[in-house]
Amino acid sequence: KNYVEVNERLKYFRKNFAGYCLISEIVELTDERIVMKATITSPEGFEVANGTAYELAGSSFINKTSYIENCETSAFGRALANFGIGLDNSVASADEVSQAIELQDMEKTALLEVSQAKTKEELKIIAEKFKPVRKLIDAKLKEKYAKL
Repeated sequence: KNYVEVNERLKYFRKNFAGYCLISEIVELTDERIVMKATITSPEGFEVANGTAYELAGSSFINKTSYIENCETSAFGRALANFGIGLDNSVASADEVSQAIELQDMEKTALLEVSQAKTKEELKIIAEKFKPVRKLIDAKLKEKYAKL
């Protein structure tokens, strides 16, 4: 691995930076997505680092039930990396890398299914089935829908 997982970053932070605070706040929350910001403050109360994360509800197996918690963990990981803890080659967490790969694969599969659809009803099913990547495939869906 070229990264240090967030739980290890947190342990290191708590052990080595007594008096510092790691605080999360919800920037935006809807039924479909969340944006969170994590902030690290010094013992004097000054912001020394922050990190922001964004998650889509249902975009991965874990996000089907825990997109808020997953987002907070990602924001913590980014703040800690920006503070210099656990930063090797990447600021992305293991979950973020895995999720990005999963979404890329899902987009490819969705585009293939769109190209093979023979009816408007099939397109509607595909649009629902691939909701997490809907924005990425929307143009192709509309194009194919117009042809049918």
